[in-house]
Amino acid sequence: MAVFRNVLFLAVAAGIISGVVMTALQAVFTVPLILQAETYEGAAPAHNHYAAVTDESSAAQAAHEHDEDAWAPADGTERALFNVLANLVTGIGFALVLIAGSEAVGGISGWRPGLVWGLAGFGIFTLAPGLGLPPELPAMPAADLVSRQFWWIGTAVATAAGLGLIAFRREAWLSVLGLALIVAPHLIGAPQPASYETPVPESLHHSFVVAVTMTNLVFWVVLGAAVAMLRGRFMPSPAAQPRLA
Repeated sequence: MAVFRNVLFLAVAAGIISGVVMTALQAVFTVPLILQAETYEGAAPAHNHYAAVTDESSAAQAAHEHDEDAWAPADGTERALFNVLANLVTGIGFALVLIAGSEAVGGISGWRPGLVWGLAGFGIFTLAPGLGLPPELPAMPAADLVSRQFWWIGTAVATAAGLGLIAFRREAWLSVLGLALIVAPHLIGAPQPASYETPVPESLHHSFVVAVTMTNLVFWVVLGAAVAMLRGRFMPSPAAQPRLA
């Protein structure tokens, strides 16, 4: 029981650090672009849009159906506070995933492996899903929400399984299987909107995709490093640590 308590404490500490970093990065790089895109919403051809606010290639991605009667935090302080809360919860959630995955294969032994695990998380939850479902701004069209969520989850799971086979199994055929799992979701293809018509300038969307990708890269690197550096305060050394799975 103590192991799971320590895992939770470690996840909260690392998640808060990475969540705060993400919030600061968003305030500088992504939020201004979102606010700029919202000025085009009145000219949008449809009311459905896919607003990416946090981790646009992961469960942290904020997808919703636009509705005039739907609740949304008020602009200003309330919106900022909800964004901070979302980032902290996202950081803690992804920290739990990273810790569980790393402990299942013996634990993270130092900051360098921590960076590797962070980069793996970036590839699984941001880069791979983002190839098919790039971050979208308000006033941009999007495919059915449920279909997007299924594809996103399937892509993350397949990518994680593929990377695991390549990294932790020596058999050549399993490495080939791992590569096939990584490629499969992109061969199937992500759900696409019926129309790509949007008043949002292409240059603005391009800037947003770059900003989201880079902020998430920093988020995952910080998260991996934080888990690695804080692990010794909450957990036994990797050699003595019992596996969680």
